[in-house]
Amino acid sequence: MKQFTVTGMTCAACSARVEKAVKSVPGVESCAVSLLTHSMGVSGNAEDAAIIKAVENAGYGAKVKGRDAAPSNTQNEDALKDRDTPLLKKRLIASLGFLVILMYLSMGYGMWGWPVPSFLENPMALGLAQLLLSGIILVINQKFFINGFKGLMHRSPNMDTLVALGSGASFGYSIYALFAMAGDMTNAHHYLHEFYFESAAMILALITVGKMLEARSKGKTTDALKSLMKLAPKTATLLKDGQEIIVPIDQVKTGDLFLVKPGENIPVDGVVEEGSSAVNESALTGESIPVDKEKGDAVSAATLNQSGHLTCRATRVGEDTTLSQIIKMVADASATKAPIAKVADQVSGIFVPVVIAIAFVTTIIWLLTGQTFGYALARGISVLVISCPCALGLATPVAIMVGSGKGARQGILFKTAAALEEAGRITIAALDKTGTITQGRPRVTDVLAAEGAAEEELLSLAYSLEVKSEHPLAKAIVEYGKEKNLQPEAAEDFRVLPGNGLSAQIHGMAVKGGSMKFMGAQTEIPHALKTRADQLAGEGKTPLFFAKGGQLLGLIAVADTIKEESAEAIRQLKNMGVKTVMLTGDNERTAQAVGKLAGVDQVIAGVLPDGKEQVIRELKRQGKVLMVGDGINDAPALTRADLGMAIGAGADIAVDAADVVLMHSRLTDVPAAIRLSRATLRNIHENLFWAFIYNIIGIPLAAGAFIALLGWQMNPMFGAAAMSLSSFCVVSNALRLNFLDLSSTKRDHKIKKKKEKKQMEKTMKIEGMMCPHCSGRVKKALEALPQVIEAEVSHETGTAIVKLSAPAEDALLKKTVEDQGYTVIG
Repeated sequence: MKQFTVTGMTCAACSARVEKAVKSVPGVESCAVSLLTHSMGVSGNAEDAAIIKAVENAGYGAKVKGRDAAPSNTQNEDALKDRDTPLLKKRLIASLGFLVILMYLSMGYGMWGWPVPSFLENPMALGLAQLLLSGIILVINQKFFINGFKGLMHRSPNMDTLVALGSGASFGYSIYALFAMAGDMTNAHHYLHEFYFESAAMILALITVGKMLEARSKGKTTDALKSLMKLAPKTATLLKDGQEIIVPIDQVKTGDLFLVKPGENIPVDGVVEEGSSAVNESALTGESIPVDKEKGDAVSAATLNQSGHLTCRATRVGEDTTLSQIIKMVADASATKAPIAKVADQVSGIFVPVVIAIAFVTTIIWLLTGQTFGYALARGISVLVISCPCALGLATPVAIMVGSGKGARQGILFKTAAALEEAGRITIAALDKTGTITQGRPRVTDVLAAEGAAEEELLSLAYSLEVKSEHPLAKAIVEYGKEKNLQPEAAEDFRVLPGNGLSAQIHGMAVKGGSMKFMGAQTEIPHALKTRADQLAGEGKTPLFFAKGGQLLGLIAVADTIKEESAEAIRQLKNMGVKTVMLTGDNERTAQAVGKLAGVDQVIAGVLPDGKEQVIRELKRQGKVLMVGDGINDAPALTRADLGMAIGAGADIAVDAADVVLMHSRLTDVPAAIRLSRATLRNIHENLFWAFIYNIIGIPLAAGAFIALLGWQMNPMFGAAAMSLSSFCVVSNALRLNFLDLSSTKRDHKIKKKKEKKQMEKTMKIEGMMCPHCSGRVKKALEALPQVIEAEVSHETGTAIVKLSAPAEDALLKKTVEDQGYTVIG
């Protein structure tokens, strides 16, 4: 898929117009336009020039991404810089400065008689002053008119078109009234009430506020890519002829030997040639426990070497590293993620030309009935003024603004309006395990002394040994020791041994600690203790054994424990009709143990960074998917999901990539966010209903349809007042969201969805498939079952999605696959 940068888009109608124009180009197979990132992904064999020309013909600009050779990370970050928000802020401040003076003259003096300089007491001088002030505000906000009328010229009216027409009609009619006053100074004070200069200016100022908030949200969506780029190491230490040479990262080539010292980030993907160490891979996997690396093990760029020296050989550099691939996945997911189509933008394409046509026809009809041009024009302008899109335009953003503020006060930050709207439509919640469902850091859960050993001695010696180690499991024991007010004994000759072990001399005795495999080679472990260790491992815990002088002291189990509120949050999600799925890079045994305690509907274990993104793709076939995570490895999945939600205490990249951030790091805020979204969506629908009813009644009234029947005639001034009243009603309705109790489950309900699809489709996790032949074999066996319509099998992801025409027992499906020599693990 080729990526393009698109300029000039201001709303969903713009992105839809661009997408429609590009799809009509011969050779284009698919096209997805992202309004948030101003990017476009195009698949097919069409020429770049033809695609760019189609965009330009639609009234926008486009260029191919990455046309310049190998742009640096700094250049990429500069390209992603938010430039719209500062400009809109300056426009708003300048507009408000002139608007205050304008409102004083038009409302303060004109309606309430506030004092003004003597030269402005002349009606013509007052009118000219208002014309000058409102004209300045129109010039400051000229972009609304440029974009709005450009869209009109290209037959693709958007929200800017509505704003430009509403403001322009008020301004135009006011100029007409000013000229009329000049020709009839005896009725000058009457014409002062025909001025709507302040309405023209106020519309632009209010819309600019919304545009600025929107631009700020859009700017935040690119922070994910900027943070990922900053994560990439800048230099590497190469070994050449026995010499250490520090070079820029882009000079590292495949096959080069490089050195990584303790505390340094690994610069590129490679294989360990010499040395051993514990490597913290949380930057990529999100898992808090470091992985021990020795000769022959693979290492990845941006991971942290914590203890020993490593000599590695580069295997993947530049754009091929795991980190670069994650950056690419985030960028691709952002480019192909369609923005929510705003109802007002969808309607504007019909609403605007219809209103213009009604205004034109109204003027002609009144002229044909023998009325003066001024009278007929007043009726036509009344239609434009009363149909000003304020109510229609405010229906969505005001509710979004109030809902976002309510969420922010509860520690739930929605980065975009689209995120707040989308949360209410979620039917599947994919939850990362580490740091989301669990605490994200190991803690001591069990202490078991061996027969003949005291628990106090086990804890004291384990504490004294582990206090020298930097391993996270050791930190859990040290933290536990401090809680018990233990004092570490002096440990000499401390060493980290190959195979997950530690040793030291304490009071002249050799003290060792480590995994069951390591300690089994050092001392005899009783069968009962081995059995208990296996049980603890089955519960997702890590048992560590300790011995003194060759005699076993016992074991201490360490685990990443579940957060207190996780089970309750998952229960609430289920009550709301949301299916819960836990994703983790852990092994199946540990994952199933945690999943059972949390109460999730489905567990998917052993998932790599690109695997999580693929799982999200598959889940999206079943409904709207929410991804909740906290690690860098979650970033591609967060952007691929319909909605990405990050735990605030997690990695910066996850926070930046997500659409929603939970600042309190409470999983119960996930159902709270969905409740807020559903309430906001209801509010938006109510606002739109009243906005449309207002226009349906107000436009005929303004056109004079009731003059002959009831004698009702509308002056443009009352049309403007009605417009303001409609906006007031919409805003007042939106303010009711402030009284919403986000923790209350009383109004929770399940979304109506296609139950058949959920019931008649099953996803199987299969181990052992190595090639397309394996996939084909499993597919053929499953499709031989009478209940199976189709089976989509992938050896790359290790999954089989089985579509059923009738219920099939899990045992039957499992046996069918395992008869072919493969293992079903979930």
